[in-house]
Amino acid sequence: MKVLVIGAGNMGLTYAEGMAKSSLLNHRNLMIFDKSAEIITSLSNVDHFDVYDDIEECLPKADIVFIAVKPYHCEGLFEEIKHLVNDQQIFVSLMAGVTLEKIQNGLGVKKVVRSMPNLPAQVGKGVTSFTEAKEISRVELLMVRNLLDTTGASIHVENENFIDASTGISGSGPAYVFYFMNSMLEAALKMGFSKNDSKILVTQTFEGAVKLFNESDLSASTWMERVASKGGTTRAALDSMDENNVEELIKDAAYAAFDRAVELGKE
Repeated sequence: MKVLVIGAGNMGLTYAEGMAKSSLLNHRNLMIFDKSAEIITSLSNVDHFDVYDDIEECLPKADIVFIAVKPYHCEGLFEEIKHLVNDQQIFVSLMAGVTLEKIQNGLGVKKVVRSMPNLPAQVGKGVTSFTEAKEISRVELLMVRNLLDTTGASIHVENENFIDASTGISGSGPAYVFYFMNSMLEAALKMGFSKNDSKILVTQTFEGAVKLFNESDLSASTWMERVASKGGTTRAALDSMDENNVEELIKDAAYAAFDRAVELGKE
């Protein structure tokens, strides 16, 4: 199995690293293509990559091709590489909002998998939702899933609507967490804590809360009730959030990302 990653940006390089360092490729070098001379130079000394700046030298060799370019670059890419592809290759898209049909039509191929990764894949804690065109076999889908799992976990979803929906939850979700963390960090600093102590207070609180949640069967709302005693400090904080409609605002933000993913697919 020969794998090519097109685009060595954050997501492309993250998946390239995960796959190349796994046992799935039988220690064969993973091919990676990018147009940036700076990126090519920086990656040229990485032992587990075969780096290319000429797509014609690598694309025809690949069995599975990961497309990790910005969505607005996809049409130009499709025009550039369409004459190089063949109908046995599997194309895995990491592009937000670009539909299976658009990729199939743009490249003149049938075997396409659409996925939605997220940033924690960089530390092996990512979650990638994915769905496939009907031409993808079970064996091929399993191969793709194993590759996606090299950066964390993956979930198979029924159709593309769930890919767009997962954009609003997991794809954009890390930014919501960082937003909340940033607010807590600023509050800690305002209360007089040092920058270092503020970071420890906030990050350990997040890590601890997630660990508690994952290691029990209790719901998030049940955990909130366990922390918040009547008339206590936590209840005062939660009441403030409720009064300011924070829960609905977070839901609205997730739907805004979802709606934008749908819009991208129509552009």
